[in-house]
Amino acid sequence: MIELHPGLVLLAGASVFPILRGRMVNLYAVGLSLLSLLIVASLSDGTYLRIWFLDQRIELLHVDKLSKAFAYVFCINVLAVELFAFSMRDRYCHGITVAYVGSSLGAVFAGDLISFYVFWELMAVSSAFLVLDGRTERARGAAFRYIMVHIFGGLCLLAGILTRITATGSAALESLVDPAVWNWLILIGILTNAAAPPLSAWLSDAYPESSVMGGVVLSAYTTKTAVYALARGFPGWEILVVVGCIMTIYGIIYALLENDMRRILAYSIINQVGFMVTGIGLGTPMSIDGSVAHAFCHIIYKSLLWMSAGAVLFRTGKRKCTELGGLYRYMPWTLFLCCVGAVSISSFPGTSGFTSKSLILEAALEENRFWVWLVLEIASAGVFLHAGIKFPYFVFFARESGLKPKDANKSMIMGMSVLAFLCIFLGLYPAPLYNLLPYEVIYEPYRYPHVVSQLQLLLFSALAFFVFLPLLKRTETISIDTDWFYRKGARAFHKALGRALSWGHQMSRSFVDEGLIPFIAHISRDGLAWFAPIALYPIWMILGEDREEAAEKVARIQRAVASGAVPIGLGAAAATVLLFILFVVI
Repeated sequence: MIELHPGLVLLAGASVFPILRGRMVNLYAVGLSLLSLLIVASLSDGTYLRIWFLDQRIELLHVDKLSKAFAYVFCINVLAVELFAFSMRDRYCHGITVAYVGSSLGAVFAGDLISFYVFWELMAVSSAFLVLDGRTERARGAAFRYIMVHIFGGLCLLAGILTRITATGSAALESLVDPAVWNWLILIGILTNAAAPPLSAWLSDAYPESSVMGGVVLSAYTTKTAVYALARGFPGWEILVVVGCIMTIYGIIYALLENDMRRILAYSIINQVGFMVTGIGLGTPMSIDGSVAHAFCHIIYKSLLWMSAGAVLFRTGKRKCTELGGLYRYMPWTLFLCCVGAVSISSFPGTSGFTSKSLILEAALEENRFWVWLVLEIASAGVFLHAGIKFPYFVFFARESGLKPKDANKSMIMGMSVLAFLCIFLGLYPAPLYNLLPYEVIYEPYRYPHVVSQLQLLLFSALAFFVFLPLLKRTETISIDTDWFYRKGARAFHKALGRALSWGHQMSRSFVDEGLIPFIAHISRDGLAWFAPIALYPIWMILGEDREEAAEKVARIQRAVASGAVPIGLGAAAATVLLFILFVVI
């Protein structure tokens, strides 16, 4: 039986979008997304589509429980996104979205490092075009910075892959737990896509500048493909525990400082990916299952939150909290669906975030990693503060902004409803999710002490928010992130390089105009008058002429050259001497 590759199907299907018009764009996009989901469901475990390239076995389709878990949620999410954007007739955005998801699926199903790298780079390029889809000057600048950071990450990944193949002779995508130099390079490349600090600012810089649809799509795939790669190659690396814990706190701090609703959600991605990275670093079956489950659920509820923010942006044209507020009267459906996503990301009992994040916390306790558990608990409280309360409160409540927009259109509500249903369904009945995970799950999230402690944590966070609300009031602020260094550094480097090149240009021009060209002109005009007598003088002496006669001939030739009357045979004689010298030397 020939197994179809869902990623290749989407990549091939993306090429059709330029010839489509009108509603056919949306029907075709929904059909492709549904087809990819059906293909993933039909795949059986094993390795397919093998080819040989440069003496390496390329495995384009490696199917196991880990790859299928990510593939399922990738396809479910793109289907919901296409439903959400069904009223949008943008062939460009729909085509790039399908190509982006296809390349992400290609990376997830890759069984070797070479094909993984190819799909990884296709993912980076297509996602950069989604940032450009914002079609503003800010979007163009963000896309440029985005692709430059990903070029750096891609080069680290490529260097690690090539070094590993040279050293070991193997390009297999398998456990990379050996702390060799090439594995560290591969890890840096992957962590760049995971938005690990200090190379994380590309996410909050680029994602909010994309279009309404583009922002939703971008929130799901690049960072989660990186989580998949970490789970595949680096389970149990202790450094990932440290990196993940830093990410959870880092994302909270910046999300609380932000005024832009889409940048709040962007920083929240970094925070949530930190939980997944920490679970992979712990390296136990339960923590790996927790990371995969949390990635699955995170894609769903984070896309739901980005959809609600996109609906607000679509209807109002505003994205800053200082420009919004009081929308609960005019956008009730958007508010309700946004709140489902907000309580899910906050791990409220009865939602998908509770049934997934609990696995990671429980794994930390089982490994007696109290400090890890404590950091993750603090981060959980922070998530409720910024994504669970701050985002919906300032956008839909707070003071009146004077805006009176319509609610989201039917297709937007349909897309959000699909994801909201999954948030509740997987929260109340997590068995289907647990059955997809790489290892057998023997865990019951709804234990009385766990439910009570989680509710206490959330209620305490809510109390803290409203107590300190005056300190969290909306202000026109700009948060300086680590991108400041390469923004300012690149500008300073550009100026310094420009000055250095300008100085070099002036010096070279001065040397050429005032030194080299006059010298060449002098040689061209008077050189023969000086060279020929010097070359002929020894010959005249050999022929028996005395010094006075030879000196007179030299003086006569120089006077003739000075007057412009050069003897005809003088050039031939000089050329003969030169040829003789060359013959002797060579």
